[in-house]
Amino acid sequence: MKLGYVRISTIFQNEARQLKIMEDYGVEKLFIDKQSGKDISHRPELKNLLEFAREGDIIYISDFSRLARSAKDLLGITEELKRKKVELVSYKENIDTTTATGKLMLTMIGAINEFERENLLERQKEGIFLAKSLGKYKGRKPVPFPENWEAIYPSWKNREMTGVQARKLLKLKNSTFYKLIKDWEEKEK
Repeated sequence: MKLGYVRISTIFQNEARQLKIMEDYGVEKLFIDKQSGKDISHRPELKNLLEFAREGDIIYISDFSRLARSAKDLLGITEELKRKKVELVSYKENIDTTTATGKLMLTMIGAINEFERENLLERQKEGIFLAKSLGKYKGRKPVPFPENWEAIYPSWKNREMTGVQARKLLKLKNSTFYKLIKDWEEKEK
């Protein structure tokens, strides 16, 4: 499915230019935020888009500044899209992850992200080692599937409900919900 994301920062800006780009791409479903891009956690339509997108979908944006205002946020979003096997097309930067060049550019962005992540994990391991040596670290307990998982998961998978709705019914955090999905889909193979 062709999905589009449009964002304007203030009520004085006009989204017409971005909407024209979306029309030219033939976008089927549009998500529009009318707020600052500084903090991605305060953009409900971006959250809805990321939850709605499924494997094989393509997300169209007019430029990366509409999607994220920092390299960290951009890398986080593109990593999530890559994990979900969702393609990204940026009009201004001429990056299309359905092409070899676009994938190369995204891979370069991903390499920077991976380097950052490896440094974080190294620091985390050092902290865990220290905590274990002090007898304060026990490890994380595995999260079991909620009782109503088998009723809710198919509804989410078939787009009958959003991730937010499913997580609310299951009483799960975002990361736990997607980890359980991964575990469930691996178990079903």
